[in-house]
Amino acid sequence: MKKRIGQAIAALLVLTVLVYGFWPQPTAVQTARVERRTLQVIVEEEGETRVDARYTVSAPVAAYLRRIDLKVGDRVECGQAVAQLEAPRPVMLDSRSRAETEARVVAAQASLERVETAATLALEEQARMRRLHESAAVTMQALDRANAAAKQAVAARQAAAAELAAVGAMLDENEDLDAERPVQEVLRAPISGQVLAVHQQSAGAVSPGTPLLELGDLDRLEVVVDVLSRDAVRIHPGTRVILDRWGGDVRLDAVVHRIAPAGYTAVSALGIEERRVSVEARITSPRDHWESLGAGYQVLARFVIWEQEDILQAPTAALFRTDDGWAAFIERDGRAVLTPVDIGRQAGLRTQILSGLEEGDAVLIHPPQEVTDGSRIDPGRK
Repeated sequence: MKKRIGQAIAALLVLTVLVYGFWPQPTAVQTARVERRTLQVIVEEEGETRVDARYTVSAPVAAYLRRIDLKVGDRVECGQAVAQLEAPRPVMLDSRSRAETEARVVAAQASLERVETAATLALEEQARMRRLHESAAVTMQALDRANAAAKQAVAARQAAAAELAAVGAMLDENEDLDAERPVQEVLRAPISGQVLAVHQQSAGAVSPGTPLLELGDLDRLEVVVDVLSRDAVRIHPGTRVILDRWGGDVRLDAVVHRIAPAGYTAVSALGIEERRVSVEARITSPRDHWESLGAGYQVLARFVIWEQEDILQAPTAALFRTDDGWAAFIERDGRAVLTPVDIGRQAGLRTQILSGLEEGDAVLIHPPQEVTDGSRIDPGRK
């Protein structure tokens, strides 16, 4: 009898172990509380800063630019001289051109001597004819011819002298091409701000319209963000913008002031064509909060499309679609309870709850597929 009792106890122990081993264990889940707090519907995109108004200082005429001493980042005041222009430098003569020019100088000198002699004779003849006319020895017509000849001779002498001066100046200018010449034009800063770019710093010849400098006021920064067109229709002038991940310790506030009226096609990193729209926003935070921010810096812009306080909300990861709409699992006494839910606005990780859930309910985050209505769950295990 004792042997049989021992065998029965052993069999009971084995059966207990087998039942415990094959008994369904609670499914490990993660839960979160339904709560009331401020809910924001946000459109989030990367953007960059730029100066609200950039001014380009260009050469108004063909000239020779003196070296610009300003560097990128230097401060300038309105009316300050930023560039100096000289008269264009002469064309450098090669050996053949120089020989030809020297020959032209010799020819001009000879021509000048010839016309000077002719002018002297014409003036003497004019004076003689004037004396004869006074004594009535010649007619008025003869005196007129003498006067005309004298004027022509004097004009020819002046033209020959000008030609000699022009050819001689060409040679004189080529004697020292690097000589500093008087400043003919001073270009001044149209605004007070900083130098954003120096397009040509070294001295050299410039053509009309050549850009030399770019100036801008960094106190008037704006943020340009390219958003998807379907998000742009929900953004309006005056929309609040939160700027983050720009490198500073605080978030910055901005407000939308311009939305492009036309979109464009852009290719995403995944190779997908997207229609995007440029949105511009002005920074409204105090200047001392972003004094280290410059033009062309990267920022993360969050457009606040909708915002309201004391909104009942749950994690979006706890909600899923069913045949009848939306639903969620609530944890009650170690069981998963399937509950239909009506939702409102969705804000990324959080969703507004209109009905079905109450504040303080523990909902399952990303419920596993094996969890059904009434399943045993273990919210303490992850």
